[in-house]
Amino acid sequence: MWVAKIRFKHDCILGNRCEKFNIALQSVAPSVYNENERTVTSSMHYMSGNPKDMDSFISDLEKEKDVLKLERKGNMFMLLERADSKAVGFYTPKIIFIKPVLIDEKGFETWELGAWDKKELTDFIGNVKKVMPRVSLEKLALNKIDSVFFPKLMPNLTDKQKRAIELAIKNGYYESPKRIDLRKLAKLMGIALSTYQQHLQSAEEKLIPNIFSYTR
Repeated sequence: MWVAKIRFKHDCILGNRCEKFNIALQSVAPSVYNENERTVTSSMHYMSGNPKDMDSFISDLEKEKDVLKLERKGNMFMLLERADSKAVGFYTPKIIFIKPVLIDEKGFETWELGAWDKKELTDFIGNVKKVMPRVSLEKLALNKIDSVFFPKLMPNLTDKQKRAIELAIKNGYYESPKRIDLRKLAKLMGIALSTYQQHLQSAEEKLIPNIFSYTR
């Protein structure tokens, strides 16, 4: 299968606010359609960042005129929005998402896509470049796919457990060699080392079985 990875930044109600409030998103758009010559998208998003910043992000997003519906629960929110042009508007059923769309704290989006026909990807990328001036193609290759994202409900982590593991991932705790230790992570979160360790361990105990579980 052909696999492409692109990165771009554009004037977007989500990316602009990610940069403004220092929030990162993992996003999936299960429904896209055109209505009155505008693209309407129904999407699901998982937020990473400081809880107060997430509150500000959502509060500001609710004021956006192109937001039709918004529902939030914890770090997750569902969004129905309209736009004059969006990259997802060029999506076709012959393309699959290898991973969720990532929107980082600088407002840049990273997409990883797959298709049996290379032309499906090159046509998609060409169309995106016509409306998004800052597009970089980071990968386009014929590869065997070793993993594909399947949407699945996240375990029921508490807010403090989510914050603990997000800080660990973002600051390189799970990299080899580690870029940070638990004491510094606890300081970043503003809590005692023993309390941070408890939150992180509880989050790991919920996440790891969920990742490797099989439907019985």
